[in-house]
Amino acid sequence: MGKKRRLSWAVMVDGRAIWTRNAVPKLSQYGESLRRFKGTEYRRWDPTRSKLGAALSRARHTQYDLLPQDGDTCLYLGAGHGTSLSHIHDQVCGIDNQKNGRIIAVDLSPRCLRDLVHLASLRPGLVPVLGDARKHSAWGIMVASKVDWLLQDVSQAGQAEIFINAVKRFLKKGGKGLLSLKAASERFNEGGEREVFQNVRDQLEDAGLTIEEQIDLHGLEDNHCLYFVTN
Repeated sequence: MGKKRRLSWAVMVDGRAIWTRNAVPKLSQYGESLRRFKGTEYRRWDPTRSKLGAALSRARHTQYDLLPQDGDTCLYLGAGHGTSLSHIHDQVCGIDNQKNGRIIAVDLSPRCLRDLVHLASLRPGLVPVLGDARKHSAWGIMVASKVDWLLQDVSQAGQAEIFINAVKRFLKKGGKGLLSLKAASERFNEGGEREVFQNVRDQLEDAGLTIEEQIDLHGLEDNHCLYFVTN
């Protein structure tokens, strides 16, 4: 048994393992293990299947700050099949959305959207949206007011530009922005991933964003880096 510590009301670290308080008791969302701590059921957050989980495992200075608060309004661009999203929901919404949170989950893939719609049927507070992260005009109406927390995980070229535009339009002043960057999706020909990561850092700083931590996900999500910024 490892030493337990809480990152939030719903997220706990036990040794090296991260667990979230299950908002849909007795249900494993993607094959993750379930475990009870003092009578309350938690789900293990697999950092090899979630960039946010990997960032929580690897963060040196901001582990307690990366997550949204319970009851926050969040925007997730590139929500995929909902692995990370389900753990974010545990934190932001809780059982039957007792925390009154809201997570707008945008993805370009109809197949992913089907999974997100199913997830939303089990987890009140999730709002699945079919859309391209670049094209705010097509789905931006779903974001009625500025959000507290924004996560982007899209595998398109120009990830930093997409993120900066989204932060400017949707993130509250002082809100938290997380960019999960896949180096292989960027079109830099020389210098390798280290140069890609530095170029993106420069773009974020030039846009006036404060980089709270740049987290290398190597070993859990190779070729990836997560930037945690505030505006």
